[in-house]
Amino acid sequence: MAYVLQQLLTNSASRYPEKTAVSARGRNLTYRELEEKSNQLAHLLLQRGVRKGDRIGLFFPKCVESLVCMLGVLKAGAVYVPLDPQAPADRISYILRDCGVCVLVTNAEKRKVLDSETLHALNSCILIGRSSGELNGSGVLPWSMLAEFPSDRAPQVTLTETDLAYILYTSGSTGRPKGVMLSHQNALTFVEWCSAKFKIRPEDQLSNHAPLHFDLSVFDVYNSLEAGATLHLITEDIALFPSTLASFIESRGITVWYSVPSALTLLLLHGNLKAEKVQQLRIILFAGEVFPMKYLRELAGLLPHVDFYNLYGPTETNVCTYYQVERDLLASQEKLPIGVGCENTEVFAVSDKGEIIANPGETGELYVRGPGVTYGYWGDVDKTKKMVVPNLFQRNFEEKMYRTGDLVQLGEDGNYIFLGRRDSMIKSRGYRIELGEIENALLSHPGVREVAVIAVPDDIIGNRIKAVVAAHAESSLQTAELQQHCAARIPKYMIPDLIEFCEILPKTSTGKIDRVSLVQRDLNATIASAQV
Repeated sequence: MAYVLQQLLTNSASRYPEKTAVSARGRNLTYRELEEKSNQLAHLLLQRGVRKGDRIGLFFPKCVESLVCMLGVLKAGAVYVPLDPQAPADRISYILRDCGVCVLVTNAEKRKVLDSETLHALNSCILIGRSSGELNGSGVLPWSMLAEFPSDRAPQVTLTETDLAYILYTSGSTGRPKGVMLSHQNALTFVEWCSAKFKIRPEDQLSNHAPLHFDLSVFDVYNSLEAGATLHLITEDIALFPSTLASFIESRGITVWYSVPSALTLLLLHGNLKAEKVQQLRIILFAGEVFPMKYLRELAGLLPHVDFYNLYGPTETNVCTYYQVERDLLASQEKLPIGVGCENTEVFAVSDKGEIIANPGETGELYVRGPGVTYGYWGDVDKTKKMVVPNLFQRNFEEKMYRTGDLVQLGEDGNYIFLGRRDSMIKSRGYRIELGEIENALLSHPGVREVAVIAVPDDIIGNRIKAVVAAHAESSLQTAELQQHCAARIPKYMIPDLIEFCEILPKTSTGKIDRVSLVQRDLNATIASAQV
């Protein structure tokens, strides 16, 4: 059992030195090479003045060097901050300033998008793929410089499991991203549970579909390292095309897959998946958003040899509950449970009266306690106090728990059922409405491919309900048809007043439907019309 994340690599490198650890863009690194190169990077960082706890930014597209950087930073006792390579320069600059990044590992293309003020604030900039003759700027170092440092040993840095390992920036309610602080213990609590639950083995071939700044990637990276398995990074040129992705799963012999449901839906609808071509695939894990039941039923029927698991948890806890899909129940389930708490994690729902719910059918906000819970948000004491709160249900010693903001219902079988975000509850005509329930009703129509429901402020009734719908190509859906479909499934006051059709819904960098941009677009249109 490891107590810091980099030990997972060191242990596997000693057992499987010549085995491929990571593969991407036609290049491979063995466990020995990954161990040696991450050792060299750690020494380089320390030589540049990096101290324990310093933040190191990683700003470049996925490649084998991604893992070298993550592990090299950890071996230096520092904290890595993975950055979305597709994000606007303003967002990247904000993050670099917000957490005080002192060294940025990037490439020449990405470095060019940053302004001089942002670059000047850095101690050093390490450029991947550049030789010393191509460099310009003070403190800019070539990746080839790693060869000057020891590869046979990591620096002697004292760390404990409670030290920070990485900071993941997620969208914030203020419009600025917030940095979720995760320790070695936070990550290892999840990784060790996964290792035992899903029996990850040295012969496994794991895919990494999620961006490295998204918490789903923690499973891919560290469970492959823990088992001595091989990790296949799915780069943007593969992820964009479902048929290419399906071929990738087949050709690489992927055995364990983990992604958001949207990626699986695209594979199902456009990837030409065939069970006989992916016989090696044994587990599909999904998380991050609700999986439309009609697509899950179809995918489970298509791949009868695969075990499916619904994993739930915000970035602040990684995964905290799980549910193994039961095929014989799928036909009758209206909603897929998020399940029960993972090992070494306790979850419970708290009612509006501040009491833990115990009876089936009751609803409340889900709370999480245990070693997987974040310390809070970097540099934001107020936000931390609001979300990482004292556990008032035991008074013998000080302990923190995380309030997820998600509403759940306790099922008859003891599994929790996700109802929606507390902040996605709206009022319309005096009724409390959960937008997710309307989305489920619309998705049950065979012509609807994907949908997002948003609230449009209205002075008279509080909010009007608008649905943005992407239909199947062969479908000729009309507003009246969908409203009639909803009328048979949800109350009249929940039927969308407005339905907009589009070819595809906007997505975030993590593959989820971008509801924030839909709301903002609607708001901008309203403002523009008012000014005419």
